[in-house]
Amino acid sequence: MYPKLFEIGPVPVYSYGLMLGIAFLVGSSLFSKELKRNGMDENIGVAVTFLCLIGGIVGSKFFYIIEEWNFGSDRALSTYFTFDTIFSPSGLTFYGGLAFAIILVLIYCKVKKISVLKMFDMMSPSAAIGYGIARIGCHLSGDGDYGTEVNGTFWEFIGYSYSNGTVPTAEGVLVHPTSVYETIVSVFIFYFLWKNRAKFKTPGIIFSYFLILSGIERILIEIIRLNPRIIFGLSQAQIISVVMILGGTMLLFKLLTKEKDLDLKNTKV
Repeated sequence: MYPKLFEIGPVPVYSYGLMLGIAFLVGSSLFSKELKRNGMDENIGVAVTFLCLIGGIVGSKFFYIIEEWNFGSDRALSTYFTFDTIFSPSGLTFYGGLAFAIILVLIYCKVKKISVLKMFDMMSPSAAIGYGIARIGCHLSGDGDYGTEVNGTFWEFIGYSYSNGTVPTAEGVLVHPTSVYETIVSVFIFYFLWKNRAKFKTPGIIFSYFLILSGIERILIEIIRLNPRIIFGLSQAQIISVVMILGGTMLLFKLLTKEKDLDLKNTKV
């Protein structure tokens, strides 16, 4: 494990922070290409990327603190808002960052009078591949995003030890490297979204697929993750994923119906 890669003077460079930075650079580049393809001002990409960066980091850290306070101990919530906790390279919850980033982008679109669904369509492939790249950082830092123990099972050959990670496993214990699994699945989700991004005329369809596919991925990976179960044997992430899948499915059905009606109208004309 390499939680800290090197130092530039007194400033440490952490593997997760570096991969998160790379994720935003790659995502921003792809998003700019989408803006250009849709005939929109590429400067929008700078503003939206900045909003996603701020919303993603603040939201994911805030959501993590709330999650730890709710499930972790009897400590008062205020005790979690310390310098070490807030600026720690570990402790970031994806869904919190996603929610805050979406809120900021919604506000931006409303102010600039830009189609929200069209904006989310253009951002979805970038979000998918960015998530996958960030998970590489989780793997390198060993920040606790790993899965259940595989010692003595069929899966032992792919097991991984995070004994030197930020949140270490016990010495000699092999676990599912779920961050690696998520990176692989994210590449496939990105490929599907990127390949089909110009196929539909109705805004929101690509975003709907992103919600559905990302939700399914997280529900499945949580089966072998160590997160606490809240209700009906589901973790917090799985509950949010269910909402994403249901919301994405309803939106997709509505938009595909609109797309079909549009195709019929164009055919008659």
